[in-house]
Amino acid sequence: MVYYFKTRPEAGDYTIFMGLDNYESEKLIKYDFPKDVWFHVDKMPSAHVFLRLHKGQTFDDIPKVVLEDCA
Repeated sequence: MVYYFKTRPEAGDYTIFMGLDNYESEKLIKYDFPKDVWFHVDKMPSAHVFLRLHKGQTFDDIPKVVLEDCA
């Protein structure tokens, strides 16, 4: 099952998706949108986390509190 979360109210209206294992992560990768940003811990097994950006938004526009919610 793929999980999804909403960020804290003070962070704005963002949706975060997470796959708990490699099968769920593959589903997320297969169906991600071009404006999705994904995060993964380097060189360790962990979940893939996807952040759905708002229209016209870039990585540099992501508020720090949203990045903290993705961590």
